[in-house]
Amino acid sequence: MSLPTLHLIRRTEPKPVRKHRAADKAELKRQLKDQQAQTARAFGQLIGAADTIAFLEHQLAEERAGRSAAEQVANCLFVDLEERTGQRDQARTEADRLRTRLAPYLAADANRDAITVPPAERDTTAVEDQATAPIDVKPLWQAHGIGPVVRIADTPDTTDPRTPTWVPGPAEPDSETTHTFRVVAA
Repeated sequence: MSLPTLHLIRRTEPKPVRKHRAADKAELKRQLKDQQAQTARAFGQLIGAADTIAFLEHQLAEERAGRSAAEQVANCLFVDLEERTGQRDQARTEADRLRTRLAPYLAADANRDAITVPPAERDTTAVEDQATAPIDVKPLWQAHGIGPVVRIADTPDTTDPRTPTWVPGPAEPDSETTHTFRVVAA
């Protein structure tokens, strides 16, 4: 059985030690400083990631606790709702039963207290109590002796708001044809 290879850490075979020249030593020191700086940055990122993970785990725990509390409240409310629904149904049944028992008594009271007065007639012998004639209600155009409003035939195309396009028609047309008038601006 072979173990999976990790590509995160590179392991290389150590190179044979050889003596370096001064330029190579300076280059190696620079590379060492660069590696140390990269290691410091990576360590800082690791610490930051650990802090972020801890913060998020704390938030997740709080959310789960809040969700658990909300579920408990919902369950309690559901149980309470079922209990009250049962009580309501029992109260409705009892009210219907009592209404049925009470119906004959209510009918007897209504018959006993019925108002049996004959309808009255208004005395109109006094002048102020005399009836008036009905009011004749007509449309305004008919009451003033004008016909309905009709469209003017062959209206010129204009944007002048003073040019009328609708005028009153005759009061009573003598046939089924519509009378149209042309208004000529003077």
